[in-house]
Amino acid sequence: MMFELHHLSALEQWEWLHAGRVSPSELVEHYLQRIESLNPAIGALTVVEADRARTRAAHVERSIPRTAPLWSIPIADKELMPRAGQRTSHGSRLLADAVPDSSHELVEQFDAAAAISLGATAAPEFGLASYTESLVSPPARNPYDLSRGAGGSSGGAAAAVAVGLLPVAPASDGGGSIRIPAAACGLVGLKPSRGRLPGGSGLDRLAGLVVPGPIARTVADAALVLDALVTAAPWPFATRAPDPHDGPFLGHAVRGEGRFQRGVMTRSPRDEWTDIVIAPEARAALDEAVAVFADLGHGVDELALDPEPDYGPNFRTVWMAGAAAIPAHSPAELALLEPLTAWLVERGRALPASELIDALEWLSGFERRVIRRFASVDVVITPAVALTPRPLGWYDGEDAERNFHQQVRYTPFTSFVNVSGLPAMTLPVGLTGADSATPGLPMGVQLIGRPGGEAALLALGAQWERRRPRPLHPPQW
Repeated sequence: MMFELHHLSALEQWEWLHAGRVSPSELVEHYLQRIESLNPAIGALTVVEADRARTRAAHVERSIPRTAPLWSIPIADKELMPRAGQRTSHGSRLLADAVPDSSHELVEQFDAAAAISLGATAAPEFGLASYTESLVSPPARNPYDLSRGAGGSSGGAAAAVAVGLLPVAPASDGGGSIRIPAAACGLVGLKPSRGRLPGGSGLDRLAGLVVPGPIARTVADAALVLDALVTAAPWPFATRAPDPHDGPFLGHAVRGEGRFQRGVMTRSPRDEWTDIVIAPEARAALDEAVAVFADLGHGVDELALDPEPDYGPNFRTVWMAGAAAIPAHSPAELALLEPLTAWLVERGRALPASELIDALEWLSGFERRVIRRFASVDVVITPAVALTPRPLGWYDGEDAERNFHQQVRYTPFTSFVNVSGLPAMTLPVGLTGADSATPGLPMGVQLIGRPGGEAALLALGAQWERRRPRPLHPPQW
């Protein structure tokens, strides 16, 4: 196979840029050509700003110091994060032609880090679903099987990184929206602790659920982006500044040092609310990861949360309340929303304030219970998702209640981590084998850390990658 620039990891591309082995313009042009060739089949990017990216590359090379943390690394904004002058639909027909006058804080911080945006990646309508199949753009397809979805809500970001249209991608996670698509596409997806990032602390969001983070092909690539976001603003705007003696997170992802006590968990807080079944493929990936980590010398305990039958209803209350602020009010505007979104908006606006307050209070107590239960271990390991990547069209497009249960059955292990404010990272284990009903699909595990415990996740992930190196892209791409 002939070498191409996208075969390099993001960290390796960053090193090549600094060594002058490739120029910012050359790297941008390489990715623009791949996007032109491959994106129509994948549906990863909804907006491509080729001329602006070329102009930006020339400006970065000429005018921005190379000390900027992401100097000349190509990215694309998530469709939910507005960029001034760039069409930002939020995955909705309601805003299909919207062009904002100002940029999202995260967009500005990636610009300040000297990254180069090539456009925008696909997301479901207002980021409310764990799959990326909106009515305003083509679905984000799974590069391992184009009949299946890339997950969501950062499905376009994951598909783009997996197929080599971008080296890394910004994403956001309010219930699994980084980790779910990363797992579906065989990637590393890192959700930081609540309060870790100055520009996306989660502290300003309902129930503190949503934080930004990277989707990447390697643990080191994810750490490279995390470091850039951690240093994006003065520390008074974040609550979990890393210990200066520990150095950058990239160091943990490169050195991969330490031995950790792990807790293995196969039951989720959703189990008492709906029927959760862990598919054989998901169980096999978990068993394989547990065995490899044990061989590396890490301790292991079985771990389970106490039954939490009220988790599902209370989380759903907050999910509905969050949809109430969607800017659709007239009958004509509401008619443009997809059925799931319209249902959430209607239910969210009908919620009594007392019900939302009760739900927020319950989730706050749940956070404390989870952190106490996990205190005896350094890292908790769960399946990343319970099923193989879902076929396109699998989710019910009309019955919102059934749709919600389908999403929970695929992703029962992610949202409780957002509620708890803990850091978590999905780690690809491998592809389903010939004995699977669906061979050749990515499956992975989720690593959950202590509050502020990203370093342990990155170190453990680095040890895994040393033991189990893998191709950086699906072989067909």
